[in-house]
Amino acid sequence: MQLDTNLKHLITTDDFNKTISENENVMICCGRMGPMCVPVYDAMEELENEYKSVKFYDMLFDAPEAGVIRNLPECRNFMGLPFTVYFKNGKLVKATSSIQYKDQITEILDENFGK
Repeated sequence: MQLDTNLKHLITTDDFNKTISENENVMICCGRMGPMCVPVYDAMEELENEYKSVKFYDMLFDAPEAGVIRNLPECRNFMGLPFTVYFKNGKLVKATSSIQYKDQITEILDENFGK
């Protein structure tokens, strides 16, 4: 199963591991097609063109494989969807939950990956 977005989809744990190990800068939004998640996907789709050095992905929150994100220590206390995680050189550098708008995401991208 996958989300109905124009982003690249992570389906399996292997997809996740391969993506974060083979790419320097990765943003993954783990959610559903709900009102708190869709604005994040939309912002990511827009930012893909501006941030060529960052790979943008989504992952379906309810898929068993999404446990790889849901169970991260940094996400353990999150209450709202989506869970959005940022990786640099395979290491988690930032994790957020709930709705994020383009300017908030841009700030995180600039802070962790540069412009």
